[in-house]
Amino acid sequence: MKELESKHRILILGASGFIGNAIYKELCSYFKTFGTYRIPHKTFTSNNHFFQYNVEQDDVYEVLEATRPSIIISALRGDFHAQTIAHQHMADYVLDHDCKIIFLSSANVFDAYSKYPSYELDKTFSGSVYGHFKIKIENLLLRLPKKKAAIVRLPMVLGAQSPRIKELKQHLADKTAIEIFPNIIMNVTTDSKVTQQIHYIINRNKSGVFHLGSTDLVHHDEYIKDIVNQMSTKNGVLYKHVYTTNEDRYLAVLPKFNKLPKHLQVTSLEVLKELNK
Repeated sequence: MKELESKHRILILGASGFIGNAIYKELCSYFKTFGTYRIPHKTFTSNNHFFQYNVEQDDVYEVLEATRPSIIISALRGDFHAQTIAHQHMADYVLDHDCKIIFLSSANVFDAYSKYPSYELDKTFSGSVYGHFKIKIENLLLRLPKKKAAIVRLPMVLGAQSPRIKELKQHLADKTAIEIFPNIIMNVTTDSKVTQQIHYIINRNKSGVFHLGSTDLVHHDEYIKDIVNQMSTKNGVLYKHVYTTNEDRYLAVLPKFNKLPKHLQVTSLEVLKELNK
């Protein structure tokens, strides 16, 4: 298997972040894998497959020229305007080279819709600055030849080291209120499942739009309470109910057209169980 896979050179932009680093750990045993980090840390500075890259100050071309990737995975964070320019440069590079881009997008590209969950071919429509930005990059990449891009839309991604779980633990430690949204219906996933799914997309040379959320939906408030109950046996956890609308609002990305094999799908219960390991 390793011989078959090793032909790719993979560059993960944002490989020091939560999801980017999980993807790096999944892929580095199988492919020649490079990553970027923003803030120097000995974990990254001592790894000669890692390059320091600041999206606001550096030109992504330099990293592309140094690594010559056949696949770019964009898990970047940072200033939206700077990211837009960087993705334009990536798109130019992909057009000129035997290269493909996998872009980590978000359920927020649908955050202005409220009545239904969203599927891969639904028209994007966002009411948030973040969602607008993700749509802008998606549209840029959708103009590339079809085989040159894969857009991966993610719901809330959880994991032991995820920002959301760390934030919940901090609230419990500080005895501060945890915000819950009773009217939001969403789906979820884990970092480990996303990395396996991306590995599959690379191996099978898949392109197009993928929705990598759980196959079922949950209410935000109930699900957060389930997670907290697993973390804490203490009573008296403080919750702050936030009502953004009077009716249920969907923020969920469900697969319909680009379904992955059964073993790569996940349910909200399986996510909970993984968090409890």
